[in-house]
This record gives sequence, structure tokens and C-alpha cells, in this order.
Amino acid sequence: MRGLAQAAAEALLAAREQRCRARGLGGCRAGLEHDDIERDMRFAFDDVDDLAHASGLDRRALEALAQAGALRSLAGHRAQAHWAVAGVQRLPELLADTRIDEAPTRLAPVGEAADLVADYQAIGIPMGRHPLALLRPQLERFRVSPAIELRDYPHNRLARASGLVTHRQRPSTAKGVVFVTLEDETGQVNVIVWPQIIERYRRALLGSRLMTVYGVWQRDDDTGEVCHLVARRIEDHSAMLGALATRSRDFR
Repeated sequence: MRGLAQAAAEALLAAREQRCRARGLGGCRAGLEHDDIERDMRFAFDDVDDLAHASGLDRRALEALAQAGALRSLAGHRAQAHWAVAGVQRLPELLADTRIDEAPTRLAPVGEAADLVADYQAIGIPMGRHPLALLRPQLERFRVSPAIELRDYPHNRLARASGLVTHRQRPSTAKGVVFVTLEDETGQVNVIVWPQIIERYRRALLGSRLMTVYGVWQRDDDTGEVCHLVARRIEDHSAMLGALATRSRDFR
């Protein structure tokens, strides 16, 4: 989570554990199911102000939590969490347990696309739907197939795929071949780009954040598990991402 120091994270976890124990909740027990942990997290603190006073976090740490959507279960949504953080008052020690009683201000939630952009800015991954799920109606005009559908494609069938570029690799033993991993809302597609295709589509290959690949689907008929798309044409559709900032691990 960008902007949250390790000391602040540890202080928050300690405050949550202490509150869970005080309230007889199970959040500090091992082996809980995810839903149980979410339930206990939600009831460990009454609201954002309660969390701030119990943990002693400063404004910067609270804003990082709000930006990352980590206060959603207490505030309702990201915009409301930012408003709640702005209203946290640091009082003298003598008045540390005092709470300011005022009517809450209710803000409208931001749209799903704006929420997604904020997720990538704060933690680098989506906490809601994947970006390609939102873009799927626009991608339909390119007649691309989701990763989950490509898995059932037969060997040597023409195929098209679009996805966020997560990896670009060029092993020294691959004789100039580049391997690209695309990610959509259903899974990943491994792409093989031969040297002659690299030269023809170098800019799109190296610069795309959202890449569309036209090529031939290949699979190991014996196992059906080793599958990849051999690129014949590459297009850069990064403009469709707008303000969404994604990153890939390139040539490591």
C-alpha cells in the first residue's frame, strides 16, 4: 500500500488485535475463514474516527488507508472515507477519549472506473472488477476472446486476445524471441513473438499497457496444458485505459 509506513501498519494491526480481544471477537485467532475475518474487522472499530484514536495513526497514514479503499467497511466507500479522515481531530491527552458529536455528511460514491483508477494508484491491483471486465464491451469490436475461452481452442486455430501486459521476457537462450503475458478478467494468455514480428511491431510490443494480439493458438495435444498464442500482429490499445496506470515487469 503506497504511503503507509511499516510502523503505521503494525500500529493498526496491534490496535485491531487489542480491540478484537476486548470485544470478544475472533479476528486475532488463526484459521478463520475470510468472511469471519471481514466480519471481525468491521466490528473491531465503530468508525474511522474510532480507528484513528485507537491506533494513533497520523493524517498521512489515514489518508493512505482511505486512498487504498481499506476504510470501505467503516465508511461505506472511498469518497466517504476521505471525508471521514479529514474530520479526525487530534485532541490533547486529557481529552483523548472525547468524541465530537455532529451530524454525518453523506457523499455520493465515485464511479466504478474512478474507484478502479484509485485502486491502481494506491496498491497496484484492482479490489473490485478487473479493468478488462469494464472494457469488454469496447473490446468486442476487435472480436477478441477472453483467456478462459482460449483454453479450449484447438491447436493451430486463429485467435485474438487483449489484455493488460504484466510481463515481457527475452531470455538469452531464446534466440531473440520475446514472451509476453497478457491478463484479462478471466485469466492469463502467454504470447510468443518471433524476431520478424518484433521488428514489424516493435513500438506496440514494447510500449503497450493494453495489448491486442492476433495470431495462432498452439497447444500441447498430449497434455492440453501448455498453451500459447503465436503473434502475427500486435496493436497498442492503451488509450482505452485512460488515466489507469498499470505496470509490467519487463525483461527480468
